[in-house]
Amino acid sequence: MTEAPRIVAIVPAAGIGSRVGGARPKQYLALGAKTVIEYTLETLLQVSAIDTMVVALAAQDRYWPSLALAANPAINTVIGGAQRSQSVLNSIEDIKRGSSAADWQRSWLLVHDVARPCVAVADINRLIEIVTVAGCGGILASAATDTVKQLDASGTISQTIDRDRLWLAQTPQLFRAELLLQALSGALAAGVSVTDESSAMEWAGHRPQVVPGASDNIKITHAADLALAEFYLARGTA
Repeated sequence: MTEAPRIVAIVPAAGIGSRVGGARPKQYLALGAKTVIEYTLETLLQVSAIDTMVVALAAQDRYWPSLALAANPAINTVIGGAQRSQSVLNSIEDIKRGSSAADWQRSWLLVHDVARPCVAVADINRLIEIVTVAGCGGILASAATDTVKQLDASGTISQTIDRDRLWLAQTPQLFRAELLLQALSGALAAGVSVTDESSAMEWAGHRPQVVPGASDNIKITHAADLALAEFYLARGTA
């Protein structure tokens, strides 16, 4: 009998989110009665398939210790890097050091943006169910619905891109642990720009699956996104 996959969640949370503004990093900004990071982590804690979780924090993070979640035994922390990709790699290396050879062999790493607090548990469960059957892994994504224009160097439109095969990447992104470690460490060593885990896997020659996710799984990037996320969370669709 094939051994059940071990799912370990990784949440890179070492950034400052400067485009949102405010005195705090965006993960510690309020969404109603909770912070962004609390919504995100509490959603992941509802996913029964997740074995444990690693949160990558800034070295001088002074907000994390004040959260009740900091005492949750299911959540471990590591020091993140200057870039998101380095935070993820630090987390992976910490997970491998703390795993037996057998546990590491069956491990899958589920990486989720701390700034996506509206992700649905049902979408995470579907991602896990689909991509752990075979292959290297996959990601949540939503189909492009707007007309996409490509610009030239002068800022004018050079062509309209066929959107029928375009998808907007989301997180979580879920991959076999050893494959993601090799791909991410290799890409960073080669100086490749890694915008998400899938891009590292693609650079390494893998072909991740796409699992459709809800369009309200938005990433908080600008100040206006906070109000939209609060709306989704308040109406209970996230």
